[in-house]
Amino acid sequence: MIFYGLCDLPWWGFITVLFVLTHITVMGVTIYLHRCQAHRALNLHPAISHFFRFWLWLTTGMVTKEWVAVHRKHHAYCETPDDPHSPQILGLPMLMWRGTELYRKEAANAETVARFCQGTPNDRMESFYRHYSRSGIILMLIIDLLLFGVPGIAMWALQMAWIPFFAAGLVNGVGHYWGYRNFECEDQARNISPWGIFAGGEELHNNHHTYPTSAKLSLKWWEFDLGWCYIRLFEMLGLAQVKRIPPEPHSDTNKSVVDMETLKAIFINRYQLMARYSKDVLLPVYQQEKEKFKGQVLKRVKALLVREPSLLDPQAKLSLQQLLTESKTVQVVYQFKMRLQALWHQTTGKENDLLEALQKWCVEAEATGIAALKEFVIYLKSISLKTA
Repeated sequence: MIFYGLCDLPWWGFITVLFVLTHITVMGVTIYLHRCQAHRALNLHPAISHFFRFWLWLTTGMVTKEWVAVHRKHHAYCETPDDPHSPQILGLPMLMWRGTELYRKEAANAETVARFCQGTPNDRMESFYRHYSRSGIILMLIIDLLLFGVPGIAMWALQMAWIPFFAAGLVNGVGHYWGYRNFECEDQARNISPWGIFAGGEELHNNHHTYPTSAKLSLKWWEFDLGWCYIRLFEMLGLAQVKRIPPEPHSDTNKSVVDMETLKAIFINRYQLMARYSKDVLLPVYQQEKEKFKGQVLKRVKALLVREPSLLDPQAKLSLQQLLTESKTVQVVYQFKMRLQALWHQTTGKENDLLEALQKWCVEAEATGIAALKEFVIYLKSISLKTA
């Protein structure tokens, strides 16, 4: 029947085909545009890269250098007035419903593209895609009409809406507004869901902002990154080469001194170590002391203790100071957290000076007599650079 085009499918057939088509688009964005081009976390075989470029031209009209430039600027100015798409600055509704407009506005900024597009394709095909960006979308509409007839119009509309909703709205919007945090990185990025399926792993946004140059976005054993599954498959087929994944702390039980290896290892694994400090020191001490915290602020205590200090607003900082005065022990472990965290911000310090500061931190932490803090020092001393 002409009404159904060349492919007369049952209703579930149209849904299945739509899912497959949009799934390829999602993989093109997360694997090619995001992980490969924007962050250089992996290399892709030219055949895979060219396929994704062509497919994204058909289904989104996006140009590699423009998408990469906008995304890199987002990381460079995350959650500041210069961030192209921050829900903290512009509000979540703006990102959810007008995120595509924000992207197009920044992509049209020649200064942004020139500054942040380094390393992206600059060949004839890229020039063609850029000058005829809307032609791909129109061609996709024609293909959908020929194959699926009138239902193809709805399929095309959903294809066009898929990335704006999941990328511009869900990841860029909700991903900086709601969810859980494995790590206290210096922005509000959150993991929307531990199962990265519909957005190909981009749901693990806190993980990504903590380790932006990692090809793998899942970090906990219970997290799932579908994009990483495809990358591993491509790698096994010789079509991809992974360059970076998140570091993993390595503990050597025979090591019990703080040396230069310890210093280098904790710098590499600082986010995991601070997460462990919160889990093994701050929160257990808080549980022991929580009867000293009074009033309605009790529910906020844990969040204030764990949160990255730079993300606290003035009222939250004031509340935190008031809370710390109610328990000397919690105050001590919090101060040690701040001192340890300050080490990796001393970018101009000499290695020997940093090592001396770390050794002093360990000695003074043990001298407090706080059991959780002493146990953490033992673990810190055991940290070493992982060997092959």
